Amino acid sequence: MFIFCYGLNSYVNNKILVSIAMPNEKDLEVMNESVKTLRTFRVCCEVVVISAHRSPEQMIEYAKSARKRGIEVIIATASGAAHLPGMIAAFTTLPVIAVPLRSSFLDGLDSVLSILQMPIGVPVATVSVNGARNAAILACQMLSLHNENVRHQLDKLKTSLAEQVKQEATNVRSKSSIT
Repeated sequence: MFIFCYGLNSYVNNKILVSIAMPNEKDLEVMNESVKTLRTFRVCCEVVVISAHRSPEQMIEYAKSARKRGIEVIIATASGAAHLPGMIAAFTTLPVIAVPLRSSFLDGLDSVLSILQMPIGVPVATVSVNGARNAAILACQMLSLHNENVRHQLDKLKTSLAEQVKQEATNVRSKSSIT
């Protein structure tokens, strides 16, 4: 496990609010986008490697203890059968956001379908294949319900996105014959 929270005093609540769980270290290549995004929102996170299949007892303890440890949102990733997000959701009442990973088999569609088919009472929010950045933004939207600093950062993001669209529209007008 590693914890990202450098310069603790500048972060929201000075505690870890989001946990990122993945079944193996190679998934960090994709999930670093979540870490970077949470950093921009000044939200502390931890990153853990646990497996629903290879370390089920550790995974159950992780899920059951998350709320007591102050975690408010869990982002979990998986590919193939993609059991980790759903299994974590089975053992906690915290919101779980799944990031299905692109794989050589069906390009990640197998992961998406596995994660989407959760039974009643065990919901898992799901973003796009390799959508780690959107998972972090969704986690921040959840945190913003009670955290004004995060809400302010989200407002800045939305304004920035709108400005990008305006700039692109201006660029297209200047490159085309449309006046």
